[in-house]
Amino acid sequence: MQIKGDKWTPILFITPSIVAVGIFIYGFIGWTGFISFTKWNDVIPDYTRVGFENYRKLFANMRFQIDLHNTLVFTVIFVTSCLLIGLLLAILIDQRIKGEGIFRNLFLLPMAFSFVVSGVIWHWLFNPGSIQLGNIGVNQLFEKVGLNFLICGWYTDPNIGIKAVAVAAIWQFSGYTMALYLAGLRGIPLELREAASIDGADQFQIFYYILLPFLRPITFGAIIILGHISLKIFDLVMAMTGSGPAFSCDVPALFMYDTTFRGNNFARGASIAIILLLLVSLLIIPYLITTFRKEA
Repeated sequence: MQIKGDKWTPILFITPSIVAVGIFIYGFIGWTGFISFTKWNDVIPDYTRVGFENYRKLFANMRFQIDLHNTLVFTVIFVTSCLLIGLLLAILIDQRIKGEGIFRNLFLLPMAFSFVVSGVIWHWLFNPGSIQLGNIGVNQLFEKVGLNFLICGWYTDPNIGIKAVAVAAIWQFSGYTMALYLAGLRGIPLELREAASIDGADQFQIFYYILLPFLRPITFGAIIILGHISLKIFDLVMAMTGSGPAFSCDVPALFMYDTTFRGNNFARGASIAIILLLLVSLLIIPYLITTFRKEA
């Protein structure tokens, strides 16, 4: 018999989820943090405390320094390009063009692919070819249309490396950003645009003074989501390029994988994981604080 107003029923329903999250998320985060301060860098566990020694050695490691630089370059290119391309596509589709649904679905289609599939596709597209085979993929297209000056080694060129990976990520997520901006544009009252137009404002002024302020929360949320993706990117790099020549495509998550599961250096791998968590937290925590303040 159900008692009306029983306050314990909802608690009983959510308790298993709370316990599971506490153990398998926060519990494992705590365990990873503990391992990062130990000497466990072999198959056999060694819980001898070494303090911040693993972190000191990690930041002195040349590969990790390259990884942080690659992450910074990838994040700036990826986030900036997705925001600009997504906003441009959203503005174009918001003009109520014919076949809007087709274009919208076409731009969103890359989101249906996993990063692994995208990595395989762009690995072939950016394959520079060879002397025996000649140019293939994108380079072959440039050769056919007479744009030979654009032919390059892509991910096999240490000077390009991570930038080629960023192109693949932009292709996959610019449509997602477009959808966010399009939803924001469609939520702006049409009366505001009409009133501004009647007052003599041109399209640029309407966009700059009316639309952009309304889109700031969308932009902020998109930066959080895209930045979070870029900081912990792994599967796209793994499927597309690997570490690349001279670690030009390497990222911290790939370094962590090699260190932990190929080198059995569990303490160092845990240190990389904690640093990734802290980097992601730099984006997530300000977002959560802002959200809680608005709700309050």
